[in-house]
Amino acid sequence: MKITKVEPLHLRLPDVREIADGTQDVLLVRVHTDAGIEGIGEVTSQSYVCKAIIEAPRSAKRRHGLDEICRGLDPLDIEGCWRTMYDQTIRYGRRGAAIHAISGVDLALWDIKGKALGKPVYELLGGRKHEKIRAYASVLFGDTPEVTGRLAEEFVANDLTAVKFGWGPFGKTWDTDRKHLEAARRALGDEKELMVDVGHVWDADTAIERCQRMEPFRPFWVEEPLTPDDIRGYGRLCDAANLKIAAGEADVTTIDFERLMDEGGLHVIQPDVAFAGGLSVCWKVSQMARERGRLCVPHCFSTGVNQAASIHWMTAYEDAKFVEYCLAEGPLIRDLIGGVPSLEAGYATASDRPGFGIEINDEVLERFIVR
Repeated sequence: MKITKVEPLHLRLPDVREIADGTQDVLLVRVHTDAGIEGIGEVTSQSYVCKAIIEAPRSAKRRHGLDEICRGLDPLDIEGCWRTMYDQTIRYGRRGAAIHAISGVDLALWDIKGKALGKPVYELLGGRKHEKIRAYASVLFGDTPEVTGRLAEEFVANDLTAVKFGWGPFGKTWDTDRKHLEAARRALGDEKELMVDVGHVWDADTAIERCQRMEPFRPFWVEEPLTPDDIRGYGRLCDAANLKIAAGEADVTTIDFERLMDEGGLHVIQPDVAFAGGLSVCWKVSQMARERGRLCVPHCFSTGVNQAASIHWMTAYEDAKFVEYCLAEGPLIRDLIGGVPSLEAGYATASDRPGFGIEINDEVLERFIVR
């Protein structure tokens, strides 16, 4: 079997708002083969840039686009394909958007391999270690504490046992933060887990002080309080804080995550399969975390491709504790991908269908595709 085409599919809502919601602008990747088997992947990055990286024509050595690089390769040799894509983009890649684009192709290759062998992806990773994975609801903080409280009440009513609120008005003043935390904790009660995503708006000194103030609200973790490059600051914060500190959604390749754990001291790392280098990288990162006694939880705030891939990954990962489950509204998150595992009593179960067990809704694709 050979790859015949790597096809980027860019979808975008007519009105993209300036909020921290990546489900408004989406890049899917469809990999075609001469056997007629197609795989679906996703890139959670700047869609226009990554689409260009896939479509770029032949250039000088190690400057080609991914479609040019991948044509003729064996899609079942996923590791070989990854290494070829990395090596042949090295003059403009190694990090950043090139790795993001490689992530989408890598995911599609895992989907192809599962379909070709008649196995769900979790079987390709060593088999099912968990019948179901505990999901945490992932949403933005409400515009007011009252809205945050109502959202938390809805999640409790729907049997969710863990909720992460992030971004929005949070992180600007302690008075505002306290009111949102009070509203969320009041609605969740003492038994439900609360996670907080700060959105990298603090320096290390502020983060240390704010984490101390947050302790009475018992967040399970505090996510991305610092900018992704402040490894030294994370080291200080993780040494000082009595709370778990989480980060990693902006990081790529095993090299970045090794630094996060070994220099930054992160307690929870959060690779994104559609950003960090694909499932191939994320599986290795989770093994690195396991060896170091760190918690690895997928970052997943995009379409059903990312969601399904993350659930398969955690199903096969022995130390899995949570999977993020995006509850943003909108057609690209809700209607674009069929076959995504739904939530039942706060848990998600990976599909037993070959590959990721998902398909693209062609009607939604045609409605929102950018041509």
